[in-house]
Amino acid sequence: MASLDVEKTARSVFGDLHRNWGWLLALGILMIVLGMVGLGMTYWLTVFAVIWFGVLAAIGGIAQLFGAFRHKGWKSTVWQVLIGLVYLAAGVVMVALPMASAVWLTLFIAAALIAIGVMRLVMAFQLKGGSAIWLGLAGAVSILLGFMVFADWPISGAWVIGLFVAIDLIFHGVALVSVALAARSLPMDPPGTKAA
Repeated sequence: MASLDVEKTARSVFGDLHRNWGWLLALGILMIVLGMVGLGMTYWLTVFAVIWFGVLAAIGGIAQLFGAFRHKGWKSTVWQVLIGLVYLAAGVVMVALPMASAVWLTLFIAAALIAIGVMRLVMAFQLKGGSAIWLGLAGAVSILLGFMVFADWPISGAWVIGLFVAIDLIFHGVALVSVALAARSLPMDPPGTKAA
């Protein structure tokens, strides 16, 4: 009975993915391969990621400006216009100067890693038990990564963002592969509908 409940829960999560798990597996493998290729070309992946982020910021800025002028009589119109202009300007700069933008974004990433690591360490000292150890370790790793990026800055601006994108692609691919294999393990017939 318990196995039927587990199977029903799994089916409610996976839906009919067990019938098409091969596509998800192929997508996961493709993501892993792209991530591995990206590890070998972090400079170009950094450039592409910054340009892509710049395009998205510019589109967001244009949409913000469009929205600001559609609402007559709104007291925050000036602020909405300013926000839209900042997004648009940031997007244009990122597209026009991707490596200079990457250098400054990398400095921000290093600072954020250090700050997040310190906060995790503070939280770890407040906790008790095994979870505190893992949280403290995660904090120490974040601080270490932040200082490693900062120590090589501004040179690290040429590869950090690309490296992070490549690692994300690999881990996303591994996650998709594991979901596909879990979906494949479900029986084809729903519980209680065994073929006669």
